[in-house]
Amino acid sequence: MIPKNKSMTKSKFRRSVLLPFVVTFLFLGASSCSEIKDKKVLYFAHSLPITHPVHKGILAFQESLNEKSEGKLQLKIFPDAQLGSERETLELLQIGSVAMTKVSAASMSSFAPEYEVLGIPYLFKDSEHLFNVLEGDIGKELLAAGSEYLLRGICFYDAGSRSFYAKERAIQTPSDLKGMKIRVMNDKMSVDMVNTLGGSATPMAYGELYTALQQKVVDGAENNIPSFVTSNHYEICKYYTFDEHSMIPDVVVMSSTFWKTLSETEKKWVQDAANESVVKEKQYWKETVEENMKVLEEANVQFIYPDKTLFSNQADALTKTLMQDPKKKAMIERIRAVGAN
Repeated sequence: MIPKNKSMTKSKFRRSVLLPFVVTFLFLGASSCSEIKDKKVLYFAHSLPITHPVHKGILAFQESLNEKSEGKLQLKIFPDAQLGSERETLELLQIGSVAMTKVSAASMSSFAPEYEVLGIPYLFKDSEHLFNVLEGDIGKELLAAGSEYLLRGICFYDAGSRSFYAKERAIQTPSDLKGMKIRVMNDKMSVDMVNTLGGSATPMAYGELYTALQQKVVDGAENNIPSFVTSNHYEICKYYTFDEHSMIPDVVVMSSTFWKTLSETEKKWVQDAANESVVKEKQYWKETVEENMKVLEEANVQFIYPDKTLFSNQADALTKTLMQDPKKKAMIERIRAVGAN
């Protein structure tokens, strides 16, 4: 079942205008293109700007797929939410109007609840632990789980760690979050996490956040360094706290409808190209963080390095609540066991 949106946002209006065009191209243009040029063109939509390291990873995917297929299978990329928000592009995949997207695992959890576990605060010790999980049996299970909802996971991209940033004051301890409206993704885990830590979680579309910060609709937000910079939120928020409360990866997803139209050879091209792009995206991410830290220093953003145990201890109440569910408990224990090895 496709989740329902509550209001007609700008991105939803944009999608309603573009959808007929997208459908016409994919089901008419792409087929005639295939007959004439012996190639298939898959639309890949995502919400990040072209300066973001994840977009660079997608470009690497595009290049690798073109090389492997000798131009027979290609990606046409629509960045910067041109076809809608993460939630909306996932809906487009479900109805078969767009072939692929990149979304946060938090957005996927609204469609495929198995992904919810990836948003649990302080579940992963470090990035090595995270990718040992994502590139092992657990990660494969999660990617496959989305197929039930017409959303086939292809691979995970590095999205670093998420931390708090604020406009008016530094966040040194969880008590500093009291009374602060913090923008979060429209995801139950993100809402519960901020509320558990003492803030007032405010779900909001990412594209609306800059203005919301300007107009003091919210007092701050939480995200990784590259997103903090490419969104220009650092122009408004001068306090960035490295509490690193979660490490939610990005997910490359393909419409199950499109996946079924591919031959076995084409499926292998897609998966191999995606796997190669993962390696490159990780490097792009590392390089971008280093560059972005210099940008933030020059912009006089104050970095706060708190005692993270103050945050993790308080967040543990949420984890204990989740572990009352036997399935979630089993998955959490499996993930922790990977980190212990």
